[in-house]
Amino acid sequence: MTVLADIPLRHGFADLSGARLHYVEAGEGPLVILLHGWPEFWYAWREQIPALVAAGFRVVAPDLRGYGQSSRPLEVSAYGTDALAQDVHDLILERGAERAFVVGHDWGGFAAWAAAANHPEVVERLAILNAPHPRVMLHGLRRPRQLLRSWYMFVFQIPWLPERMLPAGDWRVLRFALEHDTLAGPLPAEELAQYRESWSMPGAARAMLAYYRAAFRQSPRASEASIRVVTAPTLVIWGDKDPALGRNLAAPSRADVPNLVGVEHLPNASHWVQRDEADRVSALLVEFFSV
Repeated sequence: MTVLADIPLRHGFADLSGARLHYVEAGEGPLVILLHGWPEFWYAWREQIPALVAAGFRVVAPDLRGYGQSSRPLEVSAYGTDALAQDVHDLILERGAERAFVVGHDWGGFAAWAAAANHPEVVERLAILNAPHPRVMLHGLRRPRQLLRSWYMFVFQIPWLPERMLPAGDWRVLRFALEHDTLAGPLPAEELAQYRESWSMPGAARAMLAYYRAAFRQSPRASEASIRVVTAPTLVIWGDKDPALGRNLAAPSRADVPNLVGVEHLPNASHWVQRDEADRVSALLVEFFSV
């Protein structure tokens, strides 16, 4: 079995229209873009990169704006999904491709949904991991049970306090988030050190919180009115033991995603599905992109 340490990783920086993104790149072949979630960075895909490279793909895994070694715009509005979608579009072209297979988890999933909706010409196929379609998420937040599950989104709107809360106790909140209800268990010390280094960079806590704050800048009605159809063939992979996002949020409507290939439920996986079921997720992505 090929592991990340066996793959020659090429680190680089892409100067895009709205941000400077650090990325790692490996392999040769059709391009796959891997978009991590909150509060991770490119390293979240350490299990999938070797599998995709071994299957003949070229993989680019960026640090999303605000994360890792990527730039951190100061304005909250710079972290809206339209800006994230533009980054995906620009990154694909910057890496010399016209189209790419796009994979997104969590906030990377929202960026991927937006990229496929706003820039369909660059998205060949779309794979989403535990990130509801925007319309499904908006409707879910109208239900008391999902509101309770999403309590942290509202806490993150408070000025200043969350910036102090996240680093407290050696990043206790973020460590708990990554290790809560996972099959994989606690992160090994060497992996946790990688995350701690990323979180500790100047301005990182503020930038991570800006994702949630930008999402609340637009009214639900305006947000829903701005949703566009995703035409790319789409696969949703869902860890059913997600403590924050209910299983009922997994499937988008056919009206919004007419080329939905399927929703693959992994009943024992948590929100961190690509770590809990690494081999299964990798196999699903390879199969979906090899059609």
